[in-house]
Amino acid sequence: MRIAVGGIHIECSTYNPVLNHRDDFRITEDEQLLANTYFQFLNDYPAEFIPTVHARAIAGGPVAQGTYQRFKQDFLTKLAAALPVDGVYLAMHGAMYVEGMTDAEGDWISATRELVGADCPISVSYDLHGNVTQKIIDHIDMFSTYRTAPHIDIEQTMRRSVSMLVQSISTGVRPKLLWCPIPVVLSGEQTSTEDEPAKSIYAELPSIDAIDGIWDSSLLVGYVWADEPRATAAVVMTGTNANALEFQGTYLANRYWQARESFCFGCQTGSVSECVSWAIASRTHPVILADSGDNPTGGGVGDRADLLAELIAQQATDTVVAGIADANATQAAFEAGIGAQLTLTIGASLDPTGQHVHGQFTVIRLIPATPLNARQAVLRIDGIDVVVAERRRPYHNLEDFAQLGIDVNHLGILVVKSGYLSPDLAPLANPNLMALSEGVVDQYVERLTRARKVHPTFPFDRDFNYTPKLHYSVRTPH
Repeated sequence: MRIAVGGIHIECSTYNPVLNHRDDFRITEDEQLLANTYFQFLNDYPAEFIPTVHARAIAGGPVAQGTYQRFKQDFLTKLAAALPVDGVYLAMHGAMYVEGMTDAEGDWISATRELVGADCPISVSYDLHGNVTQKIIDHIDMFSTYRTAPHIDIEQTMRRSVSMLVQSISTGVRPKLLWCPIPVVLSGEQTSTEDEPAKSIYAELPSIDAIDGIWDSSLLVGYVWADEPRATAAVVMTGTNANALEFQGTYLANRYWQARESFCFGCQTGSVSECVSWAIASRTHPVILADSGDNPTGGGVGDRADLLAELIAQQATDTVVAGIADANATQAAFEAGIGAQLTLTIGASLDPTGQHVHGQFTVIRLIPATPLNARQAVLRIDGIDVVVAERRRPYHNLEDFAQLGIDVNHLGILVVKSGYLSPDLAPLANPNLMALSEGVVDQYVERLTRARKVHPTFPFDRDFNYTPKLHYSVRTPH
């Protein structure tokens, strides 16, 4: 049993002006792909997996057209060299936007289908913040998506996708595939599976999978910061029992639709000034304050200094801001050395429409580049330490702070560019605040420009009715 493996995994805000290029991706190919942590679970299956190319990047702006075309061609070339194969597994995100294109995943997947032919089964795994189209469904046979946000079931989801593929190849059974769009598009922060109603809705999926004739039930929140027609919630069902698939698909679509008004943020939220004021006044620590509008893991630029400016204005102390993408400030810190005092403008280095801070900074710490991370520097202004980095990146894991020499547990205030907190940081927050800050991943989604999103869609539109309509893949006999 020979199964080709590859794909591309990125989430792209169409409101982000900073393009993603090849050097923004971590690329694994050939044998390196199978050695990658994400794919080591493949060793558990009775199949020969043929690696092609997998490109993965943190969320951001659109992918440059030339970059996408090169990735796609590299993948197809390696896939062609591997033929014949018994199946293809594509590890995708589902919210990629390529400049000048619509439905980039549909383009990638349909090109895969054209190459391998009609008889070769294709299974795909997605982030639950991905977007689906009929074109995608028409070119695949099996589908699975994450069921947790924050995402702690990545491997489990990939396993579901591969297990279905192996089962199909081994038995010769080709499952049915259908989907149902839901005209709701909300942010991940409002639909975290740590909070109700998403917690209860997603908890039902394993029991639905256990129904005879259902292989996988997937419920996508969709990606709100893409101004594309495909940006809505959706249900995708894989299995062999058409009646069960249709009944449960309709049930899940209605369940999500009926809960639409109940989705809310799972922590205390407020304006930038309100959240900074609450953080300073807090008698418990560490306060972890999320700068949600500039979250790089949601598609934000990661270079805005709104929170830093407000912290300075309100005279915060015992505070770390992690971090701000600013290559020039980082370079200046390395040139000056530890202990140097510099007059710097920090922020808005990638997107000039953002906010910056001009002031006197002291270089506290320098962190050289590693194979995985660009250079970083810790700068101090008054009672605030600011982490700047040569490249945009998140600071969501305890290991990120260990490398910086920062003990999060003993801070007064920690500011991170995030929405909901990562599993590492969430247990430490005392309390967790989320600033509804400005940026290209604005949590006030109704403020987003809507030139191409489907009308009507909640919450942009509220006075309309919805009846689920199921759509089969053209590859599914029914």
